[in-house]
Amino acid sequence: MTSTAFAEQDLSQNLFLGGKVSLLQPKNGYRAGVDPVLLAASVPAQPGESLLELGCGAGQAMLCVNARIPGLKITGVELQFAYADLARRNGKLNDCAPKVHEADLTMLPDGIKQQQFDHVIANPPYYRKGAHSPSQNSGRRVALGEETPLEQWIDIAARRLRHKGYLHVIQRADRLPDVLMACSDRLGSVEVLPLAPRVGRAAELVLVRARKGGRAAFRLHAPLVLHQGAQHGEDGVDYSPQVEAILRNGAALAWPT
Repeated sequence: MTSTAFAEQDLSQNLFLGGKVSLLQPKNGYRAGVDPVLLAASVPAQPGESLLELGCGAGQAMLCVNARIPGLKITGVELQFAYADLARRNGKLNDCAPKVHEADLTMLPDGIKQQQFDHVIANPPYYRKGAHSPSQNSGRRVALGEETPLEQWIDIAARRLRHKGYLHVIQRADRLPDVLMACSDRLGSVEVLPLAPRVGRAAELVLVRARKGGRAAFRLHAPLVLHQGAQHGEDGVDYSPQVEAILRNGAALAWPT
């Protein structure tokens, strides 16, 4: 794993949430998209609470949460030095000071192990090891291809949550059984919100919410449909009104009640 930061000429600066968040990202490598923004919008945090992001990359998800809910105490953990460095820089760029640790999830610094958080969020790699063709770019390869098993991500998150704290994870729909099995005996009050690209199409991603010490029954919600219309038109990305409000205006994702 390289210990070299990205050179300035290798970075682009991109806006999210209608300009509320500005993010430096590598031109070639893992570039954040819609998924971490939806993850951030799903978190029901309150000012003054603490939030830990596992695998924070360049910081998009945690900074999007902070833009919607100022005053959070934010901590990030990132395996790759170059991305951890970007997360710190992006924090300053957005008038935020997250504590970003360069570390393997399975070997968290003592400072994090001694803390418990109100919220933990994660966008773990989507593909099991060996289940996809790995990228030639090391940043994308680590971000998309599983090295630490998904069960360990959930276990580590559960250990870092305070009692009644919330975990929010976004993951591929075909990995949902793995997420649910990992939550068993660790977290309760599990809710699943499928994310379908269009009406009548199968969900490709899911948002999962679970609570430490939660006792409510499992809930599988109707899908959140990301795009309007049965197929892609030629006049833009055609997001549904709710998703447009999240992506462009920084609105919260309203979980069904």
